[in-house]
Amino acid sequence: MKTLGGRLDSPWWRSAIAAAAGALPMISFPAPSLWWFAYVALVPWILLARSAPTGRRALYDGWCGGFGFMLAVHHWLLPNLHVFTFVAAALLGALWAPWGWLVHRFLARTPSPGRLAAALLVLPSGWLAVELVRSWQGLGGPWGMLGASQWQVAPALRLAALGGVWLLSFLLVGVNVAVAVLVAVRRSRVPAVALLAAAAVTAGAWVWAPRPGTEGRVRVALVQPGVIQGVGSPERRFDREERLTRSLAGQDADLVVWGESSVGYDLGRRPDLAGRVTALSRQAGAPVLVNVDARRSDRPGIHKSSVLIGPDGPTGDRYDKMRLVPFGEYVPLRSLLGWATSVGEAAAEDRRRGTEQVVMDLGGGLRVGPMVCFESAFPDMSRALARAGADVLVAQSATSTFQQSWAPAQHASLAALRAAETGRPMVHSTLTGVSAVYGPDGGRIGPPLGTDESTARVYEVPLADGVTPYARLGAWPVYLALLVLIALVLVEGGRAVRRPRRTPPGPRVPPARTVRASPARPGR
Repeated sequence: MKTLGGRLDSPWWRSAIAAAAGALPMISFPAPSLWWFAYVALVPWILLARSAPTGRRALYDGWCGGFGFMLAVHHWLLPNLHVFTFVAAALLGALWAPWGWLVHRFLARTPSPGRLAAALLVLPSGWLAVELVRSWQGLGGPWGMLGASQWQVAPALRLAALGGVWLLSFLLVGVNVAVAVLVAVRRSRVPAVALLAAAAVTAGAWVWAPRPGTEGRVRVALVQPGVIQGVGSPERRFDREERLTRSLAGQDADLVVWGESSVGYDLGRRPDLAGRVTALSRQAGAPVLVNVDARRSDRPGIHKSSVLIGPDGPTGDRYDKMRLVPFGEYVPLRSLLGWATSVGEAAAEDRRRGTEQVVMDLGGGLRVGPMVCFESAFPDMSRALARAGADVLVAQSATSTFQQSWAPAQHASLAALRAAETGRPMVHSTLTGVSAVYGPDGGRIGPPLGTDESTARVYEVPLADGVTPYARLGAWPVYLALLVLIALVLVEGGRAVRRPRRTPPGPRVPPARTVRASPARPGR
């Protein structure tokens, strides 16, 4: 039976082990929610890349680990995207190839204290650079960022108010690097302990992180109709939402929120539906925020739109979803990849994008910032709404396609981070669960609505004033990471320039023979 060391000598076995090591951080996220495992989850991957015989092999270790990571955090897409899930994981996993090389460059053999100190900056910076690139909406967005695993840890949420989820990812990678050195490099254990202590002191900044001051409360009602499938499901869903909203009468709600695609018809073409929601608003004594997924009557194409309806009818406040799900709500390069709709569940027709974010005024000084579905994964969108004056952030979502997977719980957890980052409470309202509400410090308010519930519930949500450092400064840990990587490139480039070049050997010239003169003979 081959030993592990023998298997590592095989490129195929080594690649498989790297993919498995890259997948380990997944169990830190919901639904397993083993948040503490994130502090050591990267250690096997780091140790593998560190032990690579060459820098080139470390590139492959990084790539294969990235493939495993992306496949794990998006595994719930398999029933819908099928083989495209593996293709996307392989393409995006390549982003971690340079990170694997950096691990080998700074941690191979016995690193000096200087190299260890540099590794504690460079390796987290490299990880953040990867998260930055893959956060682009065209590449699928920032789903499964490492720092998002800490959504229920109060000190981590305080740190998120300082530097967002980016700061959490940076610190988590730094801790994993120090632990890997502590485990594998005996001579460097003292510096590794020192680096762990430094990371702990840095993380202790949460003690001084400002807390949002509460200023009043608002009562928000969530309407979750539950799973409704089959013929006529849009009509039956609307009927159930109508019945659940009527039950809110007399509960003094300030806002009623329905989930994503809660209305399957354009309200301009269906004034009867708009009238029914208007009547519901009067009965509940609060405006109703619905989400329309239909072809617009006033502009071409299908839009997903958050529409506010008050007791006098639609208020005119409307937000069209800006960031769409690739291979879900649209197919990139449809002329080339349109055949993907025959093997998956991609939209037969691309949804149209909105052009700008909107803050809706509910009256009485209360302003709401809507987002739709996985837009709650983008830290910049919630930050922009908070800076624009939103008092409450609202995400309308629908994850019924992935009802039996880990996706609903993971999606709901993102609202905790967005709330902590901005210092604004956030409501995550879905059609089929998990729906949840979080206060301005990221703490959950009341029980969530699970995937097995069909109900309407009112939550009393504290409001906050002031602006968090992250809302004010933005993703400064990313800027710091990019500066570190630029400095690394300059240093490595300078060393390459200063390194003396060897003169290539020329043709070998045989040594000249010394010809000795014959002694003169005496004459005869």
